[in-house]
Amino acid sequence: MLLSSMKRCFLFCILCALLILLLVGWPRAILYTTCNPSDRNLTILLWHWPFRHSFSLKGDVCWDLYQIPYCKLVDQRSFYPTADVVVFHNRELIDGSQRLPTHLPRPQGQRWAWMSLESPNNNGNLRRFGNLFNMTISYRRDADITVPYGELLPVETEEHLVEDRRVNKSSLVCWVVSKYRSHYKRSRVYKELSATVPIKVYGRWTNTPLSSADLLPTISRCYFYLAFENSVSKDYITEKLWYNAYQAGAVPVVLGPSINHYKAVAPEHSFIHVDKFASIKDLGTYLQQLAGDKKRYNEYFNWKKHWKVKVYSDWRERICKTCLHYSRLPQQHVYSDLHAWVNTNNGQP
Repeated sequence: MLLSSMKRCFLFCILCALLILLLVGWPRAILYTTCNPSDRNLTILLWHWPFRHSFSLKGDVCWDLYQIPYCKLVDQRSFYPTADVVVFHNRELIDGSQRLPTHLPRPQGQRWAWMSLESPNNNGNLRRFGNLFNMTISYRRDADITVPYGELLPVETEEHLVEDRRVNKSSLVCWVVSKYRSHYKRSRVYKELSATVPIKVYGRWTNTPLSSADLLPTISRCYFYLAFENSVSKDYITEKLWYNAYQAGAVPVVLGPSINHYKAVAPEHSFIHVDKFASIKDLGTYLQQLAGDKKRYNEYFNWKKHWKVKVYSDWRERICKTCLHYSRLPQQHVYSDLHAWVNTNNGQP
């Protein structure tokens, strides 16, 4: 009896120890060996904050907020001599408000990362940055560090879908736009489509700006949302799809890169691509018919049973991801022609 009790006590202690390791020690250790097999922290120096909007870096930000271990994110330039990676946001380099520290000796093994979420048309002339950068941080899927505007995550349990998504819809099509340029492809498509179906337009262009609090509720009352990108560029799929349309619960009508680019990242049968139709008039006819068909319209939301959308908005999370991929990147790589890489498969807006 005593021996049996001792065995049970011993097994109980073992189980408790395993549970503690599982909850506290193992996740970090496993992530550490997977993401950073070296024997030290990686230090990522952000040379300047994007758009001059800073965030707190107190504590172990990458681990505390995003469970990325052994990754030290700093913005004090005194860390330059010891930083493993220095990140430079393109906009400030182009507008001249920030400069690369080319006057300083570059520590051996240090990598410079070029970062931008802008389309190629808004990145400026990058020819002067040849042979300077070792890494790219971009929405592009072929970037060294891919930081999309949004992505899909599996839901933990299958979601119960709303029976009819058409309830409370009062507008057929809506669009939020601030910068309207008549020569843009999206402007030409809008003009032609508006001759076929009614389109409710919001934004600075029509002097009807929406606050952040009003944006999603307004779009939610629309059957369809024009998720038209301002540039037709490789992988350039922004918050217009991930946030404005998907989060609001409107079916996105998309204009941007090819349909295959959308299929690579977005849920199947969750969007309507302009290029699928022989004419814009045909697109308008399809939208009108779809809005009147409960079954077919609701099928555009079936993906929500299995997937949810994560929208990225925090620059700290994007930069911390550098540590997840650092060890697999080639140590000696240099972008000899950054301008050419950025403008690969770039179309006109």
